[in-house]
Amino acid sequence: ASAPAPAAPQGSAQRPPEGDADPTRDLKNYVPRGANPTMPEVIERLHERGVYSGLGAFPPPGTRPPKVGLAVPEDFELPPGYVRHHQATDDGQRIEAILMFAPGFQLYDAAHNPIDMPKDRVVPPELAPPGLPIRRIVIPPPIEPAAPGR
Repeated sequence: ASAPAPAAPQGSAQRPPEGDADPTRDLKNYVPRGANPTMPEVIERLHERGVYSGLGAFPPPGTRPPKVGLAVPEDFELPPGYVRHHQATDDGQRIEAILMFAPGFQLYDAAHNPIDMPKDRVVPPELAPPGLPIRRIVIPPPIEPAAPGR
């Protein structure tokens, strides 16, 4: 007769194999092994499955163009109700910050009547704060993809 196997010491737990313990779905759950989808295809697959976090939080490239507005220098002190809006191109280039109205902010004219605010909150030149140099930003052109093997 064989002797019984010793019991596992109290308090020590068996560690599951690495990678099996995390129940969080990963990109590999949505993209088959060996596939090489474009970023728009990846985001589309995530959205089709109801995933809107992580990479799924972003719109597919090319579907939400950057806002063009007044450049706002980093050293320009913004009055209350104005904010800097930072953006990037689809290929990751930083775009100069533009001037926008803070959410819920309302301007009033001299007679204390509300001024019509732009729906996209981008500040037009006529509503810019005093002292701001009036200059529109320029969106940089796309970066050419590197040739294979470079």
